[in-house]
Amino acid sequence: MRDSIVSTEGVTKAFGPDAGVFDLDLELPKGKIIGMIGPSGSGKTTTVRLMTGILEPDEGQIRVLGSSPSEFDRDTRGRIGYMPQHAILYPDLTLAQNLSFAASLYGVPSSERDFDGLAEFLGLDGVLDRLPDQASGGERRRVMLAATLVHKPDLLFLDEPTAGIDPVLRRRIWDRLEDLAGEGRSLIVTTQYVGEAAYCDYVAVLTEGRVLVYDTPEGLRRAAYGGELVDVVFASPPGAEDVKSLEAAVDGRILTRLDDRSLRLVVDDAGQAGPRIGEWASNSSVSIQETEAHIPNFDDVFVELVEKLEAAKAKEGAHERTLTEAKPNVG
Repeated sequence: MRDSIVSTEGVTKAFGPDAGVFDLDLELPKGKIIGMIGPSGSGKTTTVRLMTGILEPDEGQIRVLGSSPSEFDRDTRGRIGYMPQHAILYPDLTLAQNLSFAASLYGVPSSERDFDGLAEFLGLDGVLDRLPDQASGGERRRVMLAATLVHKPDLLFLDEPTAGIDPVLRRRIWDRLEDLAGEGRSLIVTTQYVGEAAYCDYVAVLTEGRVLVYDTPEGLRRAAYGGELVDVVFASPPGAEDVKSLEAAVDGRILTRLDDRSLRLVVDDAGQAGPRIGEWASNSSVSIQETEAHIPNFDDVFVELVEKLEAAKAKEGAHERTLTEAKPNVG
């Protein structure tokens, strides 16, 4: 991508045979929210630490804001904000004093420190005079986000910004992240909450240190199921021949039967499939009660993607075993 703000090529950082990240190839566009989603241990935090220069790769190349992280100068670092996974706040300083300390690290003059604006933006009004242990976990996470924003960076790396907080507050934080992207900031956000893929412009799904798929949220759904989904409800249980005829009419396939009168189809375009299903029903004298596009949640999408990966691995392993067994025993 010509507008990529971060790119990686063949990046590997191994901590053991099955620990680390491997063969990482990504192009992350400017001005977007990029989600890195996967379970604990999938390589999300390691990827962020490589991109911020905390770790160096064993192999491969990384470019962030046009530079290698190992060669960041002061100006480049000043354009980056990094929120680590675990809150780092000085316990003897108030939350406001912690923000002042963060601002001083970046050389932000006192006259340019808009803590009141940050507090309003992140819903922290009335809490900045507290010590960290007097604040809730959600308030501490938002103060960490404020400390990341205090120098107005162009590029933000946020490692698990919504970890351990309730769903309502998670949604509010994502509202703020979307506002930042609307201002032209670029955000790279890691999360274990698969459903948060819906808030991202692009999503990298990681498992076992590798990128399983990198696409838009809609692209993830298509990758998981091979197309879009449509639910069809018949007036009475359809016969096997009717189902085969319907599949042919919409150039689709059955994903699953929901009950004896309902089924879910995989089609190329759900919007076009509806009229085609109606036309088929009229021509076939089959009564259909309802046709509706189905949007799967990202928990289901993630499970489907991982199961596809495991199936592909099993198939590859079986193929390799077959080739090994087929070798002539020469000796």
